[in-house]
Amino acid sequence: MSNLPSLNTETIWAILNDKIDDATVNQLVWYYLGYRYNTSTETWDTSEVVKEWRDEYPQPPDFIDSRPATVKLTRSIPQENKQIAKEKLGFKGYKIGEFGPRQTRRATAANWLLSYLQQNSGQFE
Repeated sequence: MSNLPSLNTETIWAILNDKIDDATVNQLVWYYLGYRYNTSTETWDTSEVVKEWRDEYPQPPDFIDSRPATVKLTRSIPQENKQIAKEKLGFKGYKIGEFGPRQTRRATAANWLLSYLQQNSGQFE
C-alpha cells in the first residue's frame, strides 16, 4: 500500500470518474481507517483502527463488493459531510441507467475520503 495516490481532490475525482481501480480505492479507505499490512508477518495490524471497525472487521473489508461494509462507511460520515462531494466539488452524481452498485460504492468511498480530508486538514474551510 506504499504506492497509494495522495489524498486530494484530484484523487477523489479519479475515484468518481473510474480512473483509479477498485483495489486502490479499497486500499485508500483501509489506509485512512488505520489498517496497515505487515509484510514480514503477512498479517494486518489494526492497532490504529478504531474499535468499532476493528471489532467488526479485523481484516479490512472490500468496500466495492460488500454492501454492509459500505453502509457502515456511509454511517461513519459526519452528518455535515454527507453531501461533501456535491457541495465542495460540484459532483452531480451519476445519470440514471449509467451506474450500478459498484459506482455507488465508489462514490461512497470518495465521499468518505473527502470527509476525512476535510476533518483532518481543514482543506475546504
